[in-house]
Amino acid sequence: MPAATPTSKDLARTDTIEGRILDAALVQFERVGVKKTTIEDVARQAEVDRVTVYRRIGSRDDLVRAVTAREVQRLLADLEDIPSRHDTIDAVVATIFVTVITRWRTHPLIDRMLTLEPDRLLPQLTTEGSSFFTMSVVASTTILRNTLQELDLPDIPDIGARIEIACRVVHSLILQPVSTIDLESEHALDAFAREYIVPIVTR
Repeated sequence: MPAATPTSKDLARTDTIEGRILDAALVQFERVGVKKTTIEDVARQAEVDRVTVYRRIGSRDDLVRAVTAREVQRLLADLEDIPSRHDTIDAVVATIFVTVITRWRTHPLIDRMLTLEPDRLLPQLTTEGSSFFTMSVVASTTILRNTLQELDLPDIPDIGARIEIACRVVHSLILQPVSTIDLESEHALDAFAREYIVPIVTR
């Protein structure tokens, strides 16, 4: 399901000024796109003045980077809960793969920007996205190393390299969703992951 658009009540519950600003920016970006969003719009939505937005976050491009970074961090936090729902490493790897692809496919902001404003998002996911990519590889490696220990399975010495390969596949599928392979449903994604991604990571 697509992420729900935050309401003014949701914004009021955010603990920090930075959080309120990022929530407000997310609302505006999803509502009208980045190009039509102004710092004044974000400030009004966050109930702060525009100087505060510039001081705490920066320009509109800085807002896009900060919002994207926070969405990546939220996803990685959700991935940490996956191992507790499964009793095999194969299922954990497959579910992580399906969750990441599905989350980005259904995220209103990512969908809007890839469709209407790719020139703003693509650099953050490619030439300027090294920190996001590295963060994803490191977090996924930590999750799966911990899962191996919890399941009393032997460590995979090169698991970091294996996960980076898998992350590059995921990255490609997000940036170029058109495929000759059936990857439309979660069932199809799970089947693909078990056939091709799980062996890369665990065999």
